[in-house]
Amino acid sequence: MQISPQIKDRFKNSKNILALTGAGISAESGVPTFRGKEGLWKQYRAEELATPQAFQRDPKLVWEWYLWRMELIATKSPNPAHFALAELEKKRSDFHLITQNVDGLHKRSGSEKIIEIHGNIFRNRCSNCDNSYDSDLSKLKNSRECPICKNLVRPDVLWFGESYDTDLLNRAVSLAEKSELVFVIGSSGAVGIPVELARIAKENGAFVLEINIDPSGYSRYADLFLQGKAGEILPELIPYFV
Repeated sequence: MQISPQIKDRFKNSKNILALTGAGISAESGVPTFRGKEGLWKQYRAEELATPQAFQRDPKLVWEWYLWRMELIATKSPNPAHFALAELEKKRSDFHLITQNVDGLHKRSGSEKIIEIHGNIFRNRCSNCDNSYDSDLSKLKNSRECPICKNLVRPDVLWFGESYDTDLLNRAVSLAEKSELVFVIGSSGAVGIPVELARIAKENGAFVLEINIDPSGYSRYADLFLQGKAGEILPELIPYFV
């Protein structure tokens, strides 16, 4: 991979590095996108099940779908791209990660400074008292009862039609505004808020580097587009940051 000396210098000297990751980085671990034809479950699409209305109408069906997803994701492992970002966090104290993914693979790879902007499928939230806690997959198969108020819990993820958590969103925007270098990795650019974060970073002078199999909705903001798998490209880039 050819990287110019000027770009290498920018990598090394940039402060406040931010990575925005999407479904593509998890797809390299074998995690389905769960949207479109690939995400068809029985006769349902993700957009039909991942809504507050669907949960209110048929919580048993929605939980059945989420338990299927959780069991599938639990069989997958972080890939070299996840581990490269975890390594970058260890080497650079000014690195942060914002992910659209709910699969928890970044945490399993060792990353700690993460904003899971869409939540985490392995965490539950009570639909009544709003208590949030990590899931126990084996227990969830028998009971979806809140341990505090005994009401029904739901997956702690952002559903279609719901608003972003204000605190998380404010933190994400603040990081985008301060960043001097931004990775955009494995995202289609179809989700509005992550695209907006890339735009905010760019408008505040950040150098935007996109790593993707194909050009995306982010590409118009990118100063450098590297086409290919993140698991192959990222490990080669990390040495340039120290």
